[in-house]
Amino acid sequence: MKDRSLLMIPGPIEFEPAVLGAMGAPTTSHVAPDFIETFGRAIEGLREVWHAPTGQPFILAGSGTLAMDTAGANLVEPGDRVLVLSTGVFGDRFVDLLGRYGTQVDVLRTVPGETVDFDAVRDQLASADYKLMTATHVDTSTAVRVNAQTFGALGAEFGVLTILDGVCSVAGEEIRQDEWQLDVVLTASQKAIGVPPGLALVVAGPRAIQAFENRTTPVQNYYADWAKWLPIMRAYEDRRPSYFGTPAVNLVCALACSLELILAEGMETRWARHAVIGEAMRAAIHALDLGQIPTSDDHAANTLSAPRIPTGLEPPRLLSGIREAGVILAGGLYPELRSAYFRVGHMGAVRTGDLLATIGAIESSLASCGYPVSVGDGLRAAQHVLAA
Repeated sequence: MKDRSLLMIPGPIEFEPAVLGAMGAPTTSHVAPDFIETFGRAIEGLREVWHAPTGQPFILAGSGTLAMDTAGANLVEPGDRVLVLSTGVFGDRFVDLLGRYGTQVDVLRTVPGETVDFDAVRDQLASADYKLMTATHVDTSTAVRVNAQTFGALGAEFGVLTILDGVCSVAGEEIRQDEWQLDVVLTASQKAIGVPPGLALVVAGPRAIQAFENRTTPVQNYYADWAKWLPIMRAYEDRRPSYFGTPAVNLVCALACSLELILAEGMETRWARHAVIGEAMRAAIHALDLGQIPTSDDHAANTLSAPRIPTGLEPPRLLSGIREAGVILAGGLYPELRSAYFRVGHMGAVRTGDLLATIGAIESSLASCGYPVSVGDGLRAAQHVLAA
């Protein structure tokens, strides 16, 4: 008898059995020949998944916040002016992070649910001398997606370095780092990359590496300093042992396995699969008349959804009922709206059966809470999209 619930939160996600098998293998030395080969393949795999043949990957033991921190710490110096485009909690995190390094931080913050207005971004970039600009591709707190291609193009036009937080998008949403002129794209292992938590993953393009090499002040973060990690990454890719800090051996093995599965599926196919699942989930939300945090389907993420909770329903009761139906979902995260919505992750290994089970659990809990739902409407709307 199945003794666990389906995990449908926006990270950690459900993982492929082969990935868990790779992670559960006996731990080897971080300088053993077989591990060096595995680490080298993982570095090469990041370039393929990111569509960044000229990029320099970094695989570090840490969280997505470390990935953000290493990008910021290495690319800004005291006195630099930076622009943060924020569509939620994780966009705002860059404000605090970059400010710690002595920068002047300007913020263009959207109304919750709205995406970035790039006309306003253009005006802001023209108004001052910025070194760097950040955006969150998909903010996990709002399920809002930003146009990463336009973001990269504006950065290149104004000669501003760009950092794209792809924690909730890489390997789920379309990203073409080199073609879209994105200087840094980062993520964490536990999202659409499909590996248990514990790895910070960064790919830095040539302009970012050049900006790092042209620094006039030391990096103000010891662990995150690219000067420590560049020789390590280059050595492992050359299949040579090297050491600064012990890598998360089992997680790197799991990462190499997951990247192989992702690339075997094919990036175009994978992006399309996530797009269909995202559309099906939104169709169910609309059929159930729930509403969502994103103000338009056009900028709603394909990796997670943020349905609103009907007025009068208590979030704990709704989520508890969904859990009793066998599915674990996440509550709201945006501070001012925390009790107004919940979040459904649908990325990575998630398939259509998982999505339908989730929609069924939502319908069941809504009905048990007394919400006037016609059970089956959400499922039919989703199945209509999936069948098409």
